[in-house]
Amino acid sequence: MSEELKMSVTARKKKQILEAAIAEFQERGFAGASMDRISERAQVSKRTVYNHFESKEELFKAINQCLADQFNAAMEVPYDPGLPIRDALLRLGWAEGDLLTSPCFMNMARMVMSETIRDPKLAEDMDARMTKLSVVEDFMAKATREGKLDVPDPKLAATQFMGLIKSRGFFPNIYANRQATRDEMAAVIEDSVDMILARYAPAEKAEDFQETVPG
Repeated sequence: MSEELKMSVTARKKKQILEAAIAEFQERGFAGASMDRISERAQVSKRTVYNHFESKEELFKAINQCLADQFNAAMEVPYDPGLPIRDALLRLGWAEGDLLTSPCFMNMARMVMSETIRDPKLAEDMDARMTKLSVVEDFMAKATREGKLDVPDPKLAATQFMGLIKSRGFFPNIYANRQATRDEMAAVIEDSVDMILARYAPAEKAEDFQETVPG
């Protein structure tokens, strides 16, 4: 067997284990989860599970990291000064929106969130892994320097923008055990962008944005 094929088999088994662990943690919680059942769900031997993850704690951390990696990779959206500000904000919003319409991401997020509610230390750890929130803050600062937005506090504006999307596109669906459709997410993102523009568009450009906002 070639080295490349060996790697693909290893990666496939690891993916099976992670998916099985997500289902097990979601169903039974961290305390009630069993490595034996995870191996059964993954259809691999218990030894294979331990070859990849030496403990249940390490497996849970790996899921946290996988979730954070997906989020951080998605948020690698550089500010493009050549785009109209509304288009640039829509692009930034979809960086998160694409994740929130993904069943795999939402299942992981649902499981991790259920555990972080029980354990504040886990919540702190997860927050520390989400390193790319600064991208949105940087976007607000650069757009302000170019005169496309008037944002006195870029960190606050970034929190507001992400909060607008999460309040309708993430939290209700986490609780309802579903993910938003693309059409639902498009409406959420467009509304969120329009609210940011209504609040932070420079005074001399505010009327232009109002004319483009449907309603």
